[in-house]
Amino acid sequence: MAIKPRQVKNRRDSDGILTGKPGTVYDVNIKYTTPDGAKHTYSKKGFATKKLASEHEAEMKTKLQTPTFAASVKAQRKQTVKEYLDEWVESYARLNTRPSTYDGYKRTIKNYIVPYVGHVPLNELSGQMVDKMFQDIIDKGLKPSTAAGAKRVLSVALNHARKYRYIETNAARDTLTKFGKGDKTPDPYTPEQVRALVERIGGTEWEMPVVLGGLYGMRRSEVLGLRWRNVDLENGTFDVVEQLPFKVPPKTTVIEEMAPPKSNGRRLPITDVARPFFERQLAVQTAQKEAAAKQGKPFYDNDLVVAKENGAPQSANWISSGFGKLLAGLDMPHIRYHDLRHTAATNMHQLTGDFYTVGEVLGHTLAGIGASLGLSMNFEAVTALYVDVRLERKQEVLEAYHAAVHPTLKQAGAKEPGPDRTKPTQKKKSHEMER
Repeated sequence: MAIKPRQVKNRRDSDGILTGKPGTVYDVNIKYTTPDGAKHTYSKKGFATKKLASEHEAEMKTKLQTPTFAASVKAQRKQTVKEYLDEWVESYARLNTRPSTYDGYKRTIKNYIVPYVGHVPLNELSGQMVDKMFQDIIDKGLKPSTAAGAKRVLSVALNHARKYRYIETNAARDTLTKFGKGDKTPDPYTPEQVRALVERIGGTEWEMPVVLGGLYGMRRSEVLGLRWRNVDLENGTFDVVEQLPFKVPPKTTVIEEMAPPKSNGRRLPITDVARPFFERQLAVQTAQKEAAAKQGKPFYDNDLVVAKENGAPQSANWISSGFGKLLAGLDMPHIRYHDLRHTAATNMHQLTGDFYTVGEVLGHTLAGIGASLGLSMNFEAVTALYVDVRLERKQEVLEAYHAAVHPTLKQAGAKEPGPDRTKPTQKKKSHEMER
């Protein structure tokens, strides 16, 4: 008999989720012959209903009559977790996720999954093995959040394997390890702390990255990809319509093409508080370009607002690793550079209560800005009420926040900035700042 009923103490529903209740499941066993004449048995166990088992039996009997399919089924039975994940990350993640997500999946698989369960046959992986993997990761001194990240990636991959009927259940879901709330996210800076930070890095290479991240909540890649052609000082606006490509090779001097932003493009107003920083940056870069020409040194005019002294693009790692060192040198509370985005979101929302406009300023969806602010509600239901956020409202929200930071924010070591400045003070490096 190809279909056999079996009693279990904890049956699964049709989605493969444990119900906690006893019941009957159905196993499918089909004998077939591979092209080399060898006889084998195909087995799939644990169907929630006899109908599902019968449908799968009929489907597989037809497919197993095809010699090439029968051979692939035999090979699939020997596939390891590593072999499956290596194939999955290229066939699914590379094509269906952002480059940064794809890269993160690959690193997680290589460093935190394959070393522990990569050798296990895919159809023999159990929840107990995955729990052991989590414990081994934590025992190595790594954070629970690292193990939790490995669980997320493995769960997504195994869920696809289950849908393809490579496996019966998702072992990553059958685990007992509790990760708690994970690492505590640092508290966002208050307007007073933002003011102190901006004042203390005034006139340095960190000035514009902190202004764009801390006052506007821009993403790291958006900051590094902002170009002067998208800044309109005359009309007081700038457009976030592109970002620096992911993983720009080291020592790159010229960016041929930018990447699209993570969210839809957006136009933002340049407030009275922010304007001097834009004008100062433009004047400094103009002077750097002129100095390079006089000295016969190369200057790579990528039109970038944030760039190296020779115009070449700054790397994402320069911001990520350097920002922590910057704060440590200033004896300021540790936050990640990305936390400047949370800082801007939190402060704008607390000052105005307008979560929708805050989301538009940050380029967030309603659900995204709600998650960033810790709000819980049906955002999709109110989407239709806010068809458009006009530039004037963005200006009001940003001005409320920027005024709270300081309406007359000083720039350390700088004269009054403006396009007419032909000899601006050379920007200080971060190590030259006073503590």
